[in-house]
Amino acid sequence: MAVIINDTCINCGACIDECPTEAILDEDDNPTGEDIYFVQAEKCVECVGHHDEPACATACPTEGCITWDAIGASPEHREDITDEQRANHEPVVE
Repeated sequence: MAVIINDTCINCGACIDECPTEAILDEDDNPTGEDIYFVQAEKCVECVGHHDEPACATACPTEGCITWDAIGASPEHREDITDEQRANHEPVVE
């Protein structure tokens, strides 16, 4: 993964339009069955090469909703984010 959307998601849609790689699915397409948006790890690049920080998190009105996660299948990732920040699921934007 790269970033994740947690259960504080209010399904507002702000993040979907901001994602340059179309990595975000709405609650209807969430493969986990949860009623929240979902980030496809294999498509998320943490906005590397697109924005200074993940655009989904800057657009999200819910504080702490989008957090760092393990790199996993992500084709690109930010080198300045520590393993500890990812393991602790720290918010992308505070």
